[in-house]
Amino acid sequence: MSAHSAESTDHRFMHRAIDLARNCPPSTTAYSVGAVIVADGVEIATGWSRETDEKVHAEESALNKLDPDDPRLTRATIYSTLEPCSTRATASRPPCTDRILAAGIPTVVIAWREPSLFVAACEGVDKLRKHGVRVVELTDLAEEAMSMNTHLDLS
Repeated sequence: MSAHSAESTDHRFMHRAIDLARNCPPSTTAYSVGAVIVADGVEIATGWSRETDEKVHAEESALNKLDPDDPRLTRATIYSTLEPCSTRATASRPPCTDRILAAGIPTVVIAWREPSLFVAACEGVDKLRKHGVRVVELTDLAEEAMSMNTHLDLS
């Protein structure tokens, strides 16, 4: 796949994740995030923040729809509008970075990094890269991905 083709694919699936994030019930204590898992160029699962309960994260929601042993995960890309969390306020649930690593997903594409509003220093990108995951940042889509979170203090 050419670099232009990969960029076009990444933008197409990130726009899909952004559309999913618009489904999130607004919250003053959490971000509205969308996620899409793609394998072999095909969308295999989607999720968004608070889709199934008030604590579920977008990546978690998408991963919950797949068998953890699904062989497609080891060749998949997960698109998330926000950097996957490295710590959770809900201690009974693993951080999304841990779920992504456990699933064996080799590529993560994000639009923006988590600011220090709810977590002092999210280390999702660094943790994923440290474990060999390829992380692509589509900063040109950050503003659009943040648009459903304007009620929060993102400065």
